Amino acid sequence: MRARRTLGGLAAVAVLALTTSACGIGGLGTTNTQTTSVVPVPELRPDQQVQIVFESYNFGQAGAWTDTFNALIGEFQRRHPNIKVIAQKPQGNSPNPVSDTVSSVQNQMMAGRAPDVAQLGFSELDFTINQLRAKPLDDLVGREAVQANFDGPRHPFHESARDLGDWNGKTYGVPFVFSTPVLYYNASLFQQAGLDPAKPPATWAEVEKAALAIKAATGKNGAYSDCLTETSKDWCFQAMVRSNGGRVLSEDRKALTYAEQPALDVVTMAQQMVKSGATPVLGQRQAYEGFGRGEMGMILESSSLQGNFEKAAKGKWDLRSAPMPAFDGKATVPTNSGASLFVLSDDPAKQRASWELIKFLTSADAYEMISSKIGYLPLRTGLLNDPEGLKAWAEQNPLMQPNVEQLARLEPWVSMPGVNYQQIRDGMMAAVEKSVYQGADPQATLRAAQDQASSLLPKG
Repeated sequence: MRARRTLGGLAAVAVLALTTSACGIGGLGTTNTQTTSVVPVPELRPDQQVQIVFESYNFGQAGAWTDTFNALIGEFQRRHPNIKVIAQKPQGNSPNPVSDTVSSVQNQMMAGRAPDVAQLGFSELDFTINQLRAKPLDDLVGREAVQANFDGPRHPFHESARDLGDWNGKTYGVPFVFSTPVLYYNASLFQQAGLDPAKPPATWAEVEKAALAIKAATGKNGAYSDCLTETSKDWCFQAMVRSNGGRVLSEDRKALTYAEQPALDVVTMAQQMVKSGATPVLGQRQAYEGFGRGEMGMILESSSLQGNFEKAAKGKWDLRSAPMPAFDGKATVPTNSGASLFVLSDDPAKQRASWELIKFLTSADAYEMISSKIGYLPLRTGLLNDPEGLKAWAEQNPLMQPNVEQLARLEPWVSMPGVNYQQIRDGMMAAVEKSVYQGADPQATLRAAQDQASSLLPKG
């Protein structure tokens, strides 16, 4: 996986050099001009007071997200009384704060007041490093310190998660929260439809069959995949395409490939499920809220909504989970949703304080709270077998298990290249949504979108 994120070669290096020169953005630790080696920023003195700004879209999401993150920041400041953290949500007008994150950071950076540490999505990895100038942590605090954080002290990061924030052989972001696609299902509706809830659908053909049975027997909606609208971004769509043997971007990051047959087959299958009545025509928010109310049999979704689903289902209906469905005869290839934590500050003291915050937020203690309160996968998976960690919780909450099992087959959510990455990604997903939910011809629609987006790729 690391090889995939080192692509870009000399062109990426040139962009980095030009951006640094043009914008005057540096601060990669203190440079020794005699040896040109990077000296890690010094540790903070116990009496050294530092204030940092932490921007995270989790603060803009009501309920378990904001409550949990406020508690985490409170605990960090208790342990580090010399570091004051100003927690803020992205500045924007979108009802989904995730959509505002990059533009928020960019606008603040142009005004000379960028946040010191930010939670930024894997979809933005290329842009975060090459345009927002996230700092390489290997230079900032030293490679050994970065690896020591991944290794412990209580439980190491899962191997599949460690390098998701790497670029050109260096760690820029520490993976923080993510999920693989999980099939949540309403076992109560399964029983009402005469289906065995102990045997959830394992393939998309079985999903459609079960969905139609649920709709016929109960009048409720059958199945929804939160992978096929522009709002859902493309992490889950990438998983579906990879699971059908395709890609949305070539491995050398030079060509878009989402109009090729494997992706076309995915979109055609999803369109057929809408036509058959197995999938309702709903937006992302309508779908997950409807599922929470018990009005839908299945939804392929991120575990970030697991806490919400559990709260909604409690005492009303039986919530269960299963791995993402496969295409007949093919193994699934889950990709990850979510984000990493990056240091953006140019000030050495704030850089060190930001690193202390990142270490805490990705610690075993923090993951115990994040997983049990929200439902995100604990990237220190050993916690799930630790009697002093999450073992008791995991035994009482088997919903996490498919997510954990899928880590072994994880492939990274691939970020689109260049400064136009959002237009490329959103154009692709708009074409997918138009085909699936509006009945447009998948082949012509995907091809037209791909041809148009190809002109937005970096040249050379």
